Amino acid sequence: YEGAPTHPYPNRWWQMIENYGINIFYTAPTAIRGLMRFGDAWVKRHDLTSLRLLGSVGEPINPEAWKWYYKTVGNEKCPIMDTWWQTETGMFMITPMPSVPLKPGSGTKPFPGIEFDIYNEEGKPVKDDEEGFMVIKTPWPSMMRTIYNDPERYIQQYWSKYPGVYLTGDSARRDKDGYYWIIGRVDDVIKVSGYRLGTAEIESALVSHPSVAEAAAIGLPHDVKGNSIHAYVILRTGVEKTEELKETLRQHVGHEVGPIAKPEQIEFVDLLPKTRSGKIMRRVLRAKALGQDPGNLSTLEE
Repeated sequence: YEGAPTHPYPNRWWQMIENYGINIFYTAPTAIRGLMRFGDAWVKRHDLTSLRLLGSVGEPINPEAWKWYYKTVGNEKCPIMDTWWQTETGMFMITPMPSVPLKPGSGTKPFPGIEFDIYNEEGKPVKDDEEGFMVIKTPWPSMMRTIYNDPERYIQQYWSKYPGVYLTGDSARRDKDGYYWIIGRVDDVIKVSGYRLGTAEIESALVSHPSVAEAAAIGLPHDVKGNSIHAYVILRTGVEKTEELKETLRQHVGHEVGPIAKPEQIEFVDLLPKTRSGKIMRRVLRAKALGQDPGNLSTLEE
């Protein structure tokens, strides 16, 4: 299915599940957050008992969206398959298994037989709950082995930073139970006054506020800090856009993540640029803020 889930009303997906007895529902966290802002009523008016499995794909899912998805859509009966993989990997690499308890926001643990680790800049494994570069240390059956007509680019992109291990390009942390928590693409990490902050953790903090439905964070050049955080926020239906709320949200992020993560500026918007699969196109927001050409927009949803 490809189409707007909110047209003509925000129950289009729930209506399809009820009408066709759909039992596996797989979507992106951005879409889940977008539907959260319309409340539970649109979901509850439909019979979703045919569902047995829910899926989340494309980007890290924040715990608040995970819980809403699990409780409101799945009625606390459907496990959520929050997986990590890439086109290049050819298969799920971090994925829940039937015997592994779920944690909201984590894809759980690596697939059996595949060894992951998290390295610091120098290529040393980090401690539990420390952020770093996620790498894969063992080969797997479906791995990409080259780039067509450009083998040097393949080596440079995936194997040059840490020789002998595959660089995923994602930033992550691992907790004491061995669960992996994806923070986001390394390119999406904002360095503020020497501190590395993932856009996902800033956005998750914003969405955890009851007034916020969706959020996107970008880094913009700053003379003193190196980069400053600018956030774009879609409010829940019926919430008034005020300067007081902006300050409340800044303080909320500071409380959830730390004072260094407070956005320099928050802008209330009605829409965020997204791909057709629901991923937020942060580069478009950044280009617009800097007055630059946003580049190729062929994947932008209409």
